[in-house]
Amino acid sequence: QVQLVESGGGLVQAGGSLRLSCAVSGRAVSINTMGWYRQAPGKQRELVAKITINGVTNYADSLQGRFTISRDNAKNMVYLQMNNLKSEDTGVYYCNLGSLFGTDYWGKGTLVTVSS
Repeated sequence: QVQLVESGGGLVQAGGSLRLSCAVSGRAVSINTMGWYRQAPGKQRELVAKITINGVTNYADSLQGRFTISRDNAKNMVYLQMNNLKSEDTGVYYCNLGSLFGTDYWGKGTLVTVSS
């Protein structure tokens, strides 16, 4: 089994910052990408950012440079630095691991609430 555990969510005022962390544990898996998705109330889950094993990043266009994804391969961690948060960033943030064989693994999510 592969476990992904997110942390770092919480309540923050608009304009504030949060840093999400995702820890990967369990059996060894060949990682292709790691990323963050979010699901706002009443909406579908959407990609926020992802990063390949080689460090190539991809972000949702709507973020306008406010978020930064990073990873520590040695520690099996991935992070999401979120700055200048807006109310529309509110949602449950999920960590995702995409394996080289096409399997997706998900964490249970961490709630981010941005108050205006």
